[in-house]
Amino acid sequence: MNKEQKTRVAFTIATIGAALISIFFTVRRRRKQQESPSSSCYSHSEPKPQWTFKRVLADNSYAPFKHLSCNASENGSNLHPFEAEITALLRNDQPEIELSAEKLELKDSYVWVETEMQLKELVNVLSKERVFAVDTEQHSLHSFLGFTALVQISTQQEDYLIDTIALHDSMEILRPVFANPSICKVFHGADNDVLWLQRDFHIYIVNLFDTSKACEVLSKPQKSLAYLLETYCGVITNKLLQREDWRQRPLSAEMVLYARTDAHYLLYIAKCLLLELKQLDNENSCSDDKFHFVLEASRRSNMICLQLFTKEIEASPGESAALSLFSRHQSNQGFPSVSNETQFLYTVRQLCTWRDLMARIHDESLKYVLPDQAIVALASRPLASHAEIFNTIVQIDMNAEIGLSSRIPSPSAVVDSHLSDIHHLLANELVNHGDIYSVILQKCLGQNGSCKLNIFNYALLVNINPRPALSYKHSSLKNPKQHSRKASRNLFVKKFSCKSPVYHNCRIFANDGRLLCYCDRKKLEWYISRDLAKLIEEEPPAIMLLFEPKGRPEDEGNDFYIQSKKNICVGCGEGSHYLRYRIIPSCYRIHFPEHLKSHRSHDIVLLCVDCHEVAHVAAEKYKRKLASEFVIPLYVRKVIHPGQETENPNDEGGVSPLQLRTAAMALLRHGPRMPLDRREELTETVKRYYGGREISEEDLERALQVGMSPHERRKFEKKRGISFKHSMENAAAMPKRENHADSAPSRMSNGDPLNFDTLDGSYANAETTGDNREDSFGKPSLASDLAVDGATSNGNTILVTTTDYDEDSTQAKHNSKLSLLGHGPHGKQVVDHLLKEYGEDGIREFCQRWRQVFVDALKPRFLPAGWDVKHRI
Repeated sequence: MNKEQKTRVAFTIATIGAALISIFFTVRRRRKQQESPSSSCYSHSEPKPQWTFKRVLADNSYAPFKHLSCNASENGSNLHPFEAEITALLRNDQPEIELSAEKLELKDSYVWVETEMQLKELVNVLSKERVFAVDTEQHSLHSFLGFTALVQISTQQEDYLIDTIALHDSMEILRPVFANPSICKVFHGADNDVLWLQRDFHIYIVNLFDTSKACEVLSKPQKSLAYLLETYCGVITNKLLQREDWRQRPLSAEMVLYARTDAHYLLYIAKCLLLELKQLDNENSCSDDKFHFVLEASRRSNMICLQLFTKEIEASPGESAALSLFSRHQSNQGFPSVSNETQFLYTVRQLCTWRDLMARIHDESLKYVLPDQAIVALASRPLASHAEIFNTIVQIDMNAEIGLSSRIPSPSAVVDSHLSDIHHLLANELVNHGDIYSVILQKCLGQNGSCKLNIFNYALLVNINPRPALSYKHSSLKNPKQHSRKASRNLFVKKFSCKSPVYHNCRIFANDGRLLCYCDRKKLEWYISRDLAKLIEEEPPAIMLLFEPKGRPEDEGNDFYIQSKKNICVGCGEGSHYLRYRIIPSCYRIHFPEHLKSHRSHDIVLLCVDCHEVAHVAAEKYKRKLASEFVIPLYVRKVIHPGQETENPNDEGGVSPLQLRTAAMALLRHGPRMPLDRREELTETVKRYYGGREISEEDLERALQVGMSPHERRKFEKKRGISFKHSMENAAAMPKRENHADSAPSRMSNGDPLNFDTLDGSYANAETTGDNREDSFGKPSLASDLAVDGATSNGNTILVTTTDYDEDSTQAKHNSKLSLLGHGPHGKQVVDHLLKEYGEDGIREFCQRWRQVFVDALKPRFLPAGWDVKHRI
């Protein structure tokens, strides 16, 4: 047994032991409650390490987070206190990154920092360094917002482990060093670390080199720290230790080693990556289109520093979680059906509100207090007694496939202490007057409250805004999406709207002085850098081409391209934010002939969030109309394994691609630990794809990739640590099948080509091709008339191959780049049908139909001059 196998066995044994201990303490706690019924909460007897903190920057109240203010007269602000310093680094075209670290073996000695004096000594050491490496370990299970439990810092000489629990109130001593722009801080994947340090200590990073961003610029096959450690240092780490409870003191020897390893080798890894970046810069120095690799890695790293931590504030506690659960329920994503949806939504909202408040009061995570599946189960059925509620939650936790730590008791200590609240809430007896927010606060933290008052929940009594809108049982239940839209609109705008002007209105003139078009600054610079144009005006910028262009605007009789455009929503004129919107959906346009989908801006417009939603709803509605018109389904409903197509078209074969992949993933990850009935249920799902035969682990691995496009497979394989080359070698090693000389099957990474049914949207994999088949009446199936990826038809099943289209057969070329998980297959079938029946004029008319849909839905008042529904491509 090798070292890796021993580690796995030891971890499995430890997991089982932890589960038994969890069960033991749960049973013991239940017995105590039965022997001594008391209203006291578990929080009185089970204190948390974070409750010893004297000063907390981010408590569990609904008040927004206040950042450090550089102005002493202000008591916190929403501006980055070091924005000027970070911006200066971003504008520097020649970043100075000096990394001279050598690869050092991990010594036995390290410095454990747990006193304020030691922390000050560390600051003196770091102040003399030009660069040091940093990593953090978080604890999030038994904390509402999470907190930093350990900070690891490594210099070329020493490793430091900072006990941030003991030194929580003194960590601000490190702030000047981390904000010093002359000292480079090396992180790996710093996106979360930057926010966590702000949240807990008001520590802001200035001058950052992120090895993860360097991997992106270098196009590494993977960018995980485990990959870098193994590649550059030959060190293999056990990432399962990341899930350990980092609050415990003292840390185990394995945890100390893991924490030190992450930071210790980071300086050497950063040096290796920086050398590779510089080498690429040197190799690219003679290129006209020079890309500065070091500069790009530096800019991407320092952009992370500009992030600011914010609390997620909802219109009312638990509102977004409730609406998400209700939406998933409506989509039938594994949830039971209910007879009264209004009552179901109301109960879900009440339970989500209760969970949110309980998590804040007890400083616990939402997933610890009550899982989503438990909320749905409780809201879906009438429960009469405490025992039924208790058993329902236990059963849900046993069936959970989310891989949470087995040390979580079931039900949680919060539910155990407040089981009567859930009982009264389900019976609509908890809130007789007022709202649930006030009732729970009074019961838990009032004068005779049952829960312990601490530094995290005290502010809940002080900062009561926003008041939740749940006091009325039937308020706004008819349109839950409206609440969701209001709660998330600002966040959506901030995340997805364009961060800079789209139209720069730079002008391009022909060599005879005629205006050709307007463009952005990037295209302008592209022409100038290649000596294809000369600058004739600086503000606003304009260039003249030094060659004769292929076409001119007047050739088309359309002046749209020679008009300046405003950066506003074309629907309502909103100018504060906007998003790009494609009038002709990509699922169709991507399949147009190349000369009909040239990169032109006529059918890409700017819309605000509200207009974007209106246009999107109209587009989805019209897609459904097209699906009905052309008898081409929007989604792939089934996939079938090769050779499993039935002769009887009435037989129900195959399985949903998403359902297949979900079942295969769950069996691979948690199969041995699942309850027997659940494992058998998921196994039957996969068996339906393989025609009912017994399945192996290899079958499960192949099922995971069914229907993926090459891009989706590459992302999937990178995530799972599987190289694309390796998967291709496996495919090459498979036994060769006998095929027609001119019809070799198109293969996915799992070695299977595809079958699909154009009438009901089902697809099937195929390993071999054969003669053209006929339907039960001896004639080609109707499916072949509309088959886009054409193939051999058998009833309603189409066998996909890679042969070119032949009018004497029903076979056609399969597009292997097509994903089966969206509208792509539908789009290709529609476009190919139009081309076959009407030629390119059919595509032009199709575009005009989509423009008319857009105009009818939005009634746009600010379209650019020259925009026309009948615009010809």
